[in-house]
Formats: sequence, C-alpha cells, structure tokens
Amino acid sequence: MSTQSSVKDRADDRIEEPKQYNVIMLNDDFTTMEFVVGVLKDIFHKDSATAEKLMLQVHNSGRAVIGKYPYDIAVTRVKKALARASEQGFPFRMTVEEA
Repeated sequence: MSTQSSVKDRADDRIEEPKQYNVIMLNDDFTTMEFVVGVLKDIFHKDSATAEKLMLQVHNSGRAVIGKYPYDIAVTRVKKALARASEQGFPFRMTVEEA
C-alpha cells in the first residue's frame, strides 16, 4: 500500500509549463513611432535596437509578434500599454493570441 502512495505523490509533483501567448502589436496611422518604441522599452523590456526593429516591422507589415508570455503577464502588459496610449490620445492597438 505504501508503494502506491509514493507513486501517486510523485505523479502529482509534476509541474506543467504554462501555455504561452503571443502579444501582437498592430499598426495605425496616428500612433507615433517614438511612442511605440517607448512602450516596447518600458513595458516589454526590449533594448533600444530590438524596440526599433519591432516598431519598423509593425510599421511595414501592419503587425508583429513582440513577445511570448504566460497569459496573465501578456494581458497585464497589454493593458498597461493600452492605458498609456489612451492617456496620450493614441488609437494604439494590441492583441493577445495563443501561441
């Protein structure tokens, strides 16, 4: 009986990695490039070169995946970015999709 108990305990201890979600930034004709780079650096913790590259990808392609995160982190960062855009009057758009 103790053998079954120890096997069950080991099975319950397995940790699953959380599902990952892509944060996608969408282009618009009004949000400034400087604002986008600032969001990428301040909220998504990108270095200057990466932020510039992603901003140009969004500008030229209409959208870009800017990061992959667990759901709660993805949603929280998107909410922060959208709140900052709203405060500054930009129609900035982002979305979260399962990776």
